[in-house]
Amino acid sequence: MPEQAEVQFGREICGDLAAAESREWLVTNGIGGYASGTVAGSQTRRYHGLLVAALQPPVGRTQLVSAIDEIVHYAGEDFSLAAHRWASGAVDPPGHLLLEDFHLEGAMPVWTYAMDDALLEKRVWMRQGENTTYIQYTLARGSGAIEIEWKALVNYRDFHSVTHAGDWRMNIAPVENGVRISAFDGAIPFYLKSSASTCEPHHEWYVDCYLGKETARGLSDRDDRLFAALFRGKLGAGYSVTLLASTEAGASLDVETARAERSNHEVKLFQAWQEKKEALAEDAPSWLWQLILAADQFIVKRSLPEEPEGRSVIAGYHWFGDWGRDTMIALPGLTLVTGRADVAKQILLAFSRFVDKGMLPNNFPDAGGKPEYNTVDAALWYFESIRQYFEATQDNAALQRLFPVLAGMIDAHVAGTRYNIHVDPADGLLYAGGPGVQLTWMDAKIGDWVVTPRAGKPVEINALWINALETMAGFAGLLAKPGEAYEKLAAKAKKGFQRFWDANRNCCFDVIDSPGIGNDAALRPNQIFAVSLPVSPLTPEQQKAVVDVCAQRLLTSHGLRSLAPGEAGYTGHYGGGPRERDAAYHQGTVWGWLLGPFALAHYRVYHNREAALRFLEPLGRQIYASGLGTLSEIFDGDAPFAPRGCIAQAWTVAEVLRAWHAIRVSTKFD
Repeated sequence: MPEQAEVQFGREICGDLAAAESREWLVTNGIGGYASGTVAGSQTRRYHGLLVAALQPPVGRTQLVSAIDEIVHYAGEDFSLAAHRWASGAVDPPGHLLLEDFHLEGAMPVWTYAMDDALLEKRVWMRQGENTTYIQYTLARGSGAIEIEWKALVNYRDFHSVTHAGDWRMNIAPVENGVRISAFDGAIPFYLKSSASTCEPHHEWYVDCYLGKETARGLSDRDDRLFAALFRGKLGAGYSVTLLASTEAGASLDVETARAERSNHEVKLFQAWQEKKEALAEDAPSWLWQLILAADQFIVKRSLPEEPEGRSVIAGYHWFGDWGRDTMIALPGLTLVTGRADVAKQILLAFSRFVDKGMLPNNFPDAGGKPEYNTVDAALWYFESIRQYFEATQDNAALQRLFPVLAGMIDAHVAGTRYNIHVDPADGLLYAGGPGVQLTWMDAKIGDWVVTPRAGKPVEINALWINALETMAGFAGLLAKPGEAYEKLAAKAKKGFQRFWDANRNCCFDVIDSPGIGNDAALRPNQIFAVSLPVSPLTPEQQKAVVDVCAQRLLTSHGLRSLAPGEAGYTGHYGGGPRERDAAYHQGTVWGWLLGPFALAHYRVYHNREAALRFLEPLGRQIYASGLGTLSEIFDGDAPFAPRGCIAQAWTVAEVLRAWHAIRVSTKFD
């Protein structure tokens, strides 16, 4: 386990407001809730807050506590530690100028404020399995005691929205050690407490707080929040005081135990990884240690009547819920590589309950309700996740339980299911989609405009289909069940896959048999899966050609471009309003998660471990740049490949972990 902070900044970053605001921290609670903000302490997104609670775990995320404004009285002076941007353009107070240090202690953000000869440390963490945030202050140094006032700024809104308060009045009632807040009749109450300070209820709206990231996204950029309570306390050198924000009336004020629980949770994560991969931990790059903690942030509990311990995966923070496709792609890297096969099993069994007409849900609505079945690849990635789970565990009991589910999924695809998903008997390949429908991971759509039309036979879908059939044939053999039908289907599909080869460009078509298009020759990264997956339907010469063209035209420091420069529609910058962003999403924008499959494919072709691992390094170092300690969703297609989208994306973290491990331990190509 690392002995010192991997992510750490001094005044060179903390004192530069733009630099400090561009770096965001994140802590989570394992049920979908989180706390997040910037190094500066200012809020730049509607998604920032100290308590964004999952009221219907793992969804129903609601911002309850926006911020805590601290005013320190020391040696006859007043020091405001908060930093706020206002719609007027003012930055008041500019508390970031007092910041001497910011670092991550594991995944926990720690700020150190310097006030004359005093140093005050602030830590934020959440309790696992509970919508409870702790904010602890420790006077690390000082020639005398300090007095602190804390202004609690609260809200009660869906985390996708903003508040314009008007005459909204919340009910704020004193309780032991703090206040109870009820936003309106029927709202879930929440609590602000501290055992080492006094508390006075207040009711004053702070209006027109400015959210700069929302301006850049073309969305409403002003938010109001309510000053609901004033806490006062005194602190001597070496002592601590803590505030908590929680939806639990009985949330524990035993702060030392709560902090120890968080530390022990992280220690167990490292131990699980080290016990499974003890020989690898010593020479792992330092950023990989941090990604072990990042992986845990995406794993959440999703209880079901049949699977009370069911788990799922949050696709990305701040705004994604748990998506079927993202879960299955990310599962091996988040769980199997990190020594948490038990979690992988819980996820796989939980999702087996949602299989319908051979399909897995694409996503679960954030407000609850029925899952949506509008993806062709989630089901196929499910097969690959189960294959990797069995390879890691040899869990025959789980395989016996899941095999009938998988067999039914194959049958449904052969017979045909939703959205014209079916096997073409002429070539054995999988067809999907129709006018106005987008079923693959490149699923941006603006009104009636499908930005990346991929109806037909997409290349990665059929690479996955072939691997699913080969997986089923292998499982059938292990379980002494008939497997000849899978072998025949696989053989036909592998032969048919040669139809993807574009001899003119010496690489694969992205889609074949596309209505109105025929064969789509646009140079996209999806063909890399025909090399990186265990069974490749391409010849060795074709595999090398695919890797080479991806390396020359699509590869960047942080992932693969979704479309090569020079192709029609290429867009090198991701930004602007929703329409502009959706139009660029798969038209050149770099996707970090694709770097894992590329590195694996490169290793398969060139058998050079050092070279393959080196591809992962620049993306790994992104733990310092945007989402601290984690990896972003996407990046600009043009240099310097600036991070965009979600600050923390499950499949980016997962695929870097999985690829690093697979390349590091593999002896197949030595």
